Amino acid sequence: MAWSPGGNLKHEITYGMNVLHNMLRYQTGLLSRLRNLWYRLLGVNITGYVWMQSISIPRQWRDITIEGNAALDDGVVLLCSGTAKPGKITIRSGAYINRYTMLDAHTGIEIGRNCMIGPHCYITDANHGTRPDALVNVQPVDTAPVHIGDDVWLGAGVIILKGVTIGAGAIIGAGSVVTKDVNHDEIVAGVPATFIGKRN
Repeated sequence: MAWSPGGNLKHEITYGMNVLHNMLRYQTGLLSRLRNLWYRLLGVNITGYVWMQSISIPRQWRDITIEGNAALDDGVVLLCSGTAKPGKITIRSGAYINRYTMLDAHTGIEIGRNCMIGPHCYITDANHGTRPDALVNVQPVDTAPVHIGDDVWLGAGVIILKGVTIGAGAIIGAGSVVTKDVNHDEIVAGVPATFIGKRN
């Protein structure tokens, strides 16, 4: 619809809103492409276009692989610590990571294809030591990799702890703390997360 002087006010407002929506969509797409370029230049292994909002990757960029068609929303943090190792964080194609979720990797975190990760989740592959004869912050970090299979859905606020493998198709209820493996197609919830059913 083209604008014309003296036209219907409702149509003119609708036209103006459509123009603003399109401008915002183009701006969002352009910024996403610039972030793809920026993180590629820093060394992140991005294997295709990734929908990338305002995220944080503060260091060890070469340790991170993100496959094309993944999506990272506002406030997502990909944090690598310890000795550099390619593939320390791997996010597979079609995975969506929602707002303010953090992946905190020392040895290895893998997110499978077509996963849905809710907002405010925390996934880590490490714990501090807890011996009583030394301060926690000087004790060695205990690590074990985390593997999240394809088509997994984590609800909002889920915490995944070190050494956990979540099978393909599993669902983790909002607010759960996952401390042990979850089989494929299982539904778990709670603190700590326990089995409550299976997908039909």
